[in-house]
Amino acid sequence: MAGLNADYINPFLIAGTKILKDMCLVDAQIGKPYIKDTEFKDDTVVIMIGVTGEMRGQVIIEITNIIACDIASRMTMMPISQLDELSISALSELGNMILGNAATIFSTKGIPMDITPPTLLMGNMTFSVSYSQNICIPLIYESDKVIEFNIAMK
Repeated sequence: MAGLNADYINPFLIAGTKILKDMCLVDAQIGKPYIKDTEFKDDTVVIMIGVTGEMRGQVIIEITNIIACDIASRMTMMPISQLDELSISALSELGNMILGNAATIFSTKGIPMDITPPTLLMGNMTFSVSYSQNICIPLIYESDKVIEFNIAMK
């Protein structure tokens, strides 16, 4: 299954760490991947982007509200203590940049793909992914702040 192959996961992680470094001045370390249900808690912010083309599926970037405010503050270069229209737009653009960069990496490997516009969701929710396992890879910065990449591809 393509979802379990590192060749199909690494471009997302390369793009994620690069964009976090470039846009947020965050040096994220890649944590240990694991299989995860797509169930999210009340204090969760989810940036969901679909992938179409030769590869199909979705990438869900999962962060807590506190981490979302931290990332949005870094992107906008102003303090943000709760999510508002500007910070939601910044977080959506973060997802767009990460997946756009991943699509470029895939294209250099001869794998064309397109991405859907990001959808930002907040709160308690569950998604059903029947076509592929959901691989979760944490990106960790400042030793305790976690951004989880949930990747389900076919």
